[in-house]
Amino acid sequence: MRMCAPVGGLLTALAVVFGTAVAFAPIPRITWEHREVQLVQFHEPGIFNYSALLLSEDKDTLYVGAREAVFALNAHNISKKQHEAYWKVSEDKKAKCAEKGKSKQTECLNYIRVLQPLSASALYVCGTNAFQPACDHLNLTSFKFLGKNEDGKGRCPFDPAQSYTSVMVDGELYSGTSYNFLGSEPIISRNSSHSPLRTEYAIPWLNEPSFVFADVIGESPEGGDGGDDKVYFFFTEVSVEYEFVFKLMIPRVARVCKGDQGGLRTLQKKWTSFLKARLICSRPDSNLVFNVLRDVFVLRSPGLKEPMFYGVFTPQLNNVGLSAVCAYNLSTAEAVFSRGKYMQSATVEQSHTKWVRYNGAVPTPRPGACINREARAANFSSSLNLPDKTLQFVKDHPLMDDSVTPIDNRPRLIKSDVNYTQIVVDRTRALDGTVHDVMFVSTDRGALHKAISLENNVHIIEETQLFQDFEPVQTLLLSSKKGRRFVYAGSNSGVVQAPVAFCGKHGTCEDCVLARDPYCAWSPAAAACIALYQTDGPSRGLIQEMSGDASACPASSPLPFPPPGSSSLSCLVPDSSSSPRSPWPASGPGPDSRLQVTLLPPFLSDQAQHVHALGTFHLFCHATGPADVHFLWEKNGRELEVCVPAQTHALPDGRAHVLSWLRDALRESAEYRCSALATAGNKTSKVRVIVTRLEATQQERWTRELATWRAVVGEHDRMMHSWRKEWERCNQDT
Repeated sequence: MRMCAPVGGLLTALAVVFGTAVAFAPIPRITWEHREVQLVQFHEPGIFNYSALLLSEDKDTLYVGAREAVFALNAHNISKKQHEAYWKVSEDKKAKCAEKGKSKQTECLNYIRVLQPLSASALYVCGTNAFQPACDHLNLTSFKFLGKNEDGKGRCPFDPAQSYTSVMVDGELYSGTSYNFLGSEPIISRNSSHSPLRTEYAIPWLNEPSFVFADVIGESPEGGDGGDDKVYFFFTEVSVEYEFVFKLMIPRVARVCKGDQGGLRTLQKKWTSFLKARLICSRPDSNLVFNVLRDVFVLRSPGLKEPMFYGVFTPQLNNVGLSAVCAYNLSTAEAVFSRGKYMQSATVEQSHTKWVRYNGAVPTPRPGACINREARAANFSSSLNLPDKTLQFVKDHPLMDDSVTPIDNRPRLIKSDVNYTQIVVDRTRALDGTVHDVMFVSTDRGALHKAISLENNVHIIEETQLFQDFEPVQTLLLSSKKGRRFVYAGSNSGVVQAPVAFCGKHGTCEDCVLARDPYCAWSPAAAACIALYQTDGPSRGLIQEMSGDASACPASSPLPFPPPGSSSLSCLVPDSSSSPRSPWPASGPGPDSRLQVTLLPPFLSDQAQHVHALGTFHLFCHATGPADVHFLWEKNGRELEVCVPAQTHALPDGRAHVLSWLRDALRESAEYRCSALATAGNKTSKVRVIVTRLEATQQERWTRELATWRAVVGEHDRMMHSWRKEWERCNQDT
């Protein structure tokens, strides 16, 4: 016996969804499987760990640093290799490395970690070199290493598993890494022939940091104080402010000045401008704090008054898979460093508090400040001229009491059931003139999420499976050159190149508009969804609505709203040989028999979702067509062996509107197909439902189910509103 849930049960469920706000669960509108989209790939047999990417926009070349190799690839098509250079470890070095307890097959190889531009004709390359880090110059003309064999200590990690970051500034390498074999001496340094500098080897300066990112930000000409360019370092470290039974992790941003020369007596060959502050990324209306920084991207754009930086965070105890993206203005960080309070070591034992705010007198010139016009007017032309009182204060007070807070004091994006790894951000303008920051965020499962903020809500436009084997994305790079916008992703197995948008995959105007993708617009003339960044023609006539209102789509695109009328509710079963019983006679020869079958959005692909094993989810399908239109549901190519509810409405013009939905649970990922069948033709929609975890609690299953319904039904509600307006307009015209 097969039983179907009554339609009242579905309506009750919808009411619950509309009245329930489920946090942290924006769902990608569509998921592109690896095989469904055109991704360009590069992999060299026997080479692994493609973790260093460097793009030369001028030469249209992508440089890739991997294990024991550097490649030059065509940036338009990375499958085309232009050059290669190998840097392997000698057997003698491998043997010595193995004697120290390291793996000869994996750890005792040369992992390229630093890949920076040195000049127009050379790259600066550093590798772990069997736990003896070394650096060399790579000639771009011959694409051969020059054999300089410079000591890489302090520039590159010893261990391939250790964190690191670097940036080249005016031919000098600024790096954050470990200075010794054991990884116990962290260092932020400038490797310079005339003025090398480094951090103090002291816990208040760096306490077991995990380096994430570094970049230089030039002083704005409008700044007015004649200040210096600054290099920013981002990392997570063990807290020095508090001491608990466990190690509390704190995300940090640190800043040094490019013109720093160190101190004359105090802080000789050490940074005199090193200051660090805490990065805040949390929900103000809850106790949820994201305190582990994973990656940072600095957004620069002609339309921005100042650079912004985006950070990817996770909670320290992240056993549920939760990630956030926070955005910050540069001026917020600068205000903390230039006007904020300092911290000092607590002189009185106060339980777990080890550092407190310093309220005493601050020396002049201000400790940690760059040499600017005011300092030069006071005869401090260099850090070498700074008084010992100022330098000693910096040495003892490198930590700021004020924190760097995000824009709007809240994350831009919070996503459950995912671990984000990397981020790049592109700023683009929609047809209506609004500017959107498009966030491309990768996961530890080889996927890429594309998200934007719309009316205080986050919309994840799509999810793309970049790597077939669901391996973590180790690095992301964005190319935003005019007419060519790509995202490059590196992993252990290779590099993937993806366009910033798959506009051509949207087959109808409604689908194109519903994507709410600022890169895409519907062209009625071409009857296609086109990428705006690939066309230089006039935008007049193109259709794009970031609200998702598809009512502007051409009249040929069906926008029916079923009016009140006769209807029937039935059950589709596998042995059905015909459509459910309808309350009207079958139409004979005439205009009705020529009516086309049309699936109505949101299609199954719009309802793409990830579910927990055995977590329930819903899919629904609806269409219009001749009176005999009916549905066939398939799962992994086989007709479903369960009862699927179907509801049929008779339209005044003799057509039928049919709606069907199913509720299911999975142990393994599966593909579902919904086919609308009629004598006039057939139409099929499909989706792959991905099982993300083998286990889930009851609460997690309910959260996922409600979130899925909320996203799908919310979009469906917007569509129905548009259809109602169109239907009423048509009735008025009639």
